[in-house]
Amino acid sequence: MSKTLGDAFEAHALDYLQRRRMRLVARNVTCRGGELDLVMLDAHGALVFVEVRARRSRRFAQAAASIDARKRARLVRAAEHFLATWRGALPACRFDVVTFDAGRIHWLPDAFRADEA
Repeated sequence: MSKTLGDAFEAHALDYLQRRRMRLVARNVTCRGGELDLVMLDAHGALVFVEVRARRSRRFAQAAASIDARKRARLVRAAEHFLATWRGALPACRFDVVTFDAGRIHWLPDAFRADEA
């Protein structure tokens, strides 16, 4: 998938989450070990690290299935890097996944935990 297409899916996911009362904190946070597509604050003040995945066709595995243990570990490392720069008390955190499977959006709140990565 091209970067332009990936950026479009991220923008659509961002709009979707903002309509659900989430606020953008950061976008495309990179560190040596990985990247966070979106970092959001939910309505309860929890910090949410969002991975956005897309598949054009259902002929292959669903988009969420592409987030294996190695990818989860990279997301956790990137989140730890992000939290190291956080000012103030650390809020509750979670990892959400937003997928696009054959054009349909799915939001998976609390998709996995850091200790499961």
